[in-house]
Amino acid sequence: MKAYPFFIKIATLIIITSVSFKTLAQNEDLEVNKTLDKKTFFFDYRGANVIDVGIGTSIINGDLPNPIFEIAFRAGYKRSLSPHLNIGLTYNKFNLAFEDIYNEGFMSFDLNLEYLMSPYQNFSPFLFAGGGLNASNYFTQTATKFQGGAGIEVIAAKRLGLRLMADYNFVLSDTLDGVISGGSDDTYWRILVGTNIYFGDGNKRERLLKDTPSIMNSNPIIKEN
Repeated sequence: MKAYPFFIKIATLIIITSVSFKTLAQNEDLEVNKTLDKKTFFFDYRGANVIDVGIGTSIINGDLPNPIFEIAFRAGYKRSLSPHLNIGLTYNKFNLAFEDIYNEGFMSFDLNLEYLMSPYQNFSPFLFAGGGLNASNYFTQTATKFQGGAGIEVIAAKRLGLRLMADYNFVLSDTLDGVISGGSDDTYWRILVGTNIYFGDGNKRERLLKDTPSIMNSNPIIKEN
């Protein structure tokens, strides 16, 4: 009869230990699922391929007085190198003007690296920078340039992001406005609203889930019967 308390203590210890292991496994499994949810969100709502279009305004900082805002348009393609980072090529068509003096059409071909700060969220700021070629209509003048900018993206629906962005463009030429004056090259700003249309990689989510077993499945000792 005296042995019963000892066996009761052992049985209680075994039960407590088992429950603790089970709770730990469930918590670890929950953390894995949360990580998977974040990763699969990118492929559900964003994606590795992007068509980028936008419309807005441009304004020059040159050698003439009274610059005015003019129309700007862009279209391009981006490819994700990772959920946070993508590389893209865009074609931009825009005008640069000074009030009552000058109004000319230009285009640029921009190659950018873009960093998406929160790729697993509906809302994300982003930064981008790169280089490109600036050209007037009919390529009567061309010049290389560097650009950088920032913006925000909101996922409005699966595979559709709405964007607001601005970029600063430094052209390695002082003839953008038709006047050579001063000691610095010409620059301009663009401010645009647009969309990111994501496509492709429809089976990435399934592959990601298949290649990442849960804690419970990968630990048979603590798996429930």
